[in-house]
Formats: sequence, structure tokens, C-alpha cells
Amino acid sequence: MDKLLELFEGKKVEMYDLSQPLGIHTPFWPYYPPFEVKYFKRKPEHGVNAQYIQSSLHIGTHLDAPRHFLTGGKTIDQLPLEWMCGPGVVVDLRDEMDDLAIYTPEMIEKRVDVHEGDILILHTGFEKYAWCGSEPDEERYIHRHPGADRRMVDWLIKKKIHIWGMDCVSTDHPMNLPIGRFLGKGTFGQCERVRALCEKKFGGKEAVDKLFPPEDYQLTHNKLFPYDCIHLENLGGQIAAPEIQNKRLVISCFPWLFEGGESAWCRVVAFLSE
Repeated sequence: MDKLLELFEGKKVEMYDLSQPLGIHTPFWPYYPPFEVKYFKRKPEHGVNAQYIQSSLHIGTHLDAPRHFLTGGKTIDQLPLEWMCGPGVVVDLRDEMDDLAIYTPEMIEKRVDVHEGDILILHTGFEKYAWCGSEPDEERYIHRHPGADRRMVDWLIKKKIHIWGMDCVSTDHPMNLPIGRFLGKGTFGQCERVRALCEKKFGGKEAVDKLFPPEDYQLTHNKLFPYDCIHLENLGGQIAAPEIQNKRLVISCFPWLFEGGESAWCRVVAFLSE
């Protein structure tokens, strides 16, 4: 942390909030419980205002700890503080992203220099479809966002990345999630619609089966968490600020010190110095 203070010493620093707001209007992960809040004390009756919340943790801007998928994995309170703040990049991928796109290491490396151990933020443009975005479309945001494949997983391990994130509901591609495998199957038909769109996009059933084999289910969770490579989901806020696109800067992600937590809500901030 002292090195970071030295980096900013005597320089003007601009802060960019990369977080989505969290409240009762925030969409929750399909079939997860929603965010609920109520007052249990009010000023006229108790002399104070106090609120109570009940929610899953996988809603709004949050950090997944390895414990989310690994029984013996690190919990939020066990994550080293130095992982939470340090050099990193915001990579603008918008010109190559559309519905159900796959992002690759090559797309990233041709835009910005990524160092070992960086905090990596991917800007796909899908934050505009979030409930709080400029073009809100919950179904598109949750069912048709871009995602990773094995190339990305192998590259993140090679780069020794501990924290990465994106402006989507998940780092995994919808075809590697319940969304594209079984969500609403035979009832609301979400997975059938997603699969049909993927077959049209990628060249048919065989191509989709090859791109998203059964063993790649929840790929970025199952394959990366054993390496303590974890991620931020539902980024937004000022992520589209022109000043931070394809730039090296300092990024902070501070969840609360949640003992035993498998995930935690957090505020994500990018610091850009002169």
C-alpha cells in the first residue's frame, strides 16, 4: 500500500466509480432471492432510523470468493488486502462485443499492456442494458451477455491475475450457465432461445457443442477459483468514461471484512493520476 501512496504523491488523482447501485430495483440472479429492505425503527417512534436487509450476495456489484465454488476455498475475510488495490487496466472491448460474443486474450492484448498480477476490468458495453443503464433491458443483460471460453481461462492463470471483472451479470458465457443449459427449459424457454441464437451466431449445433462442451459448465468459476483467480460481476457506473478506456491505472475493490463469506457486495473505484 505504501508503494501506491508513493505513486500518487504530489499528483492530481481522479476517481471513477465502477459500481452499480444496489437496492430493491436491482435484478437478482435467476431463481435467487431478491434484495429486500425495510425499516424496523423510525425516528418518530424510536428516536432513530434503522433498516434491515435480506438478500443473496450475488446481486449488484459483488466479488466472488473461492468459497463460492470450493468447499475449502478462501472466504472474503481471508483474501489478502494487497489483492484489493493495485495496478490494473480497463479494457474497452465494445467494438467487438455484441449479443453472446466471446472475448479473448488477443482482443485484450492488442488494446492494452496487461502485467502479471494486474486487476483486470473488461468493458463490453453491456452495462448500458443493466436496470440502471442508459438502455435498460434485463433479459438482454442477463440472457445474452458476452463471456469467456477456455482461452481466457488459460491466459488469466498464466498472467497470475487474482481479480478481474466485467460489466455483465457473469464472467461465464450464457451457454456455460444455467441460462443456456437448463434455465426455464420446457417452461419459459429461455435456454432454448439462447441456444438457438448461439447456433445461428456460431454456425450450428456442432459448433456450439464444441465451443461449450459439458465439462465447461460455469467454466470461469470451476477452473479459476482453485487458482484463487476470482472475479467482480455487475460493474457499471463510470466504466464508460473515455478517460479510463484502455489505460493503465490503479483499481480498488473493497468488500466488507465478511467472516466466512463466499461473496460480498463491494464498491469498485479506478484511480487515474496525472
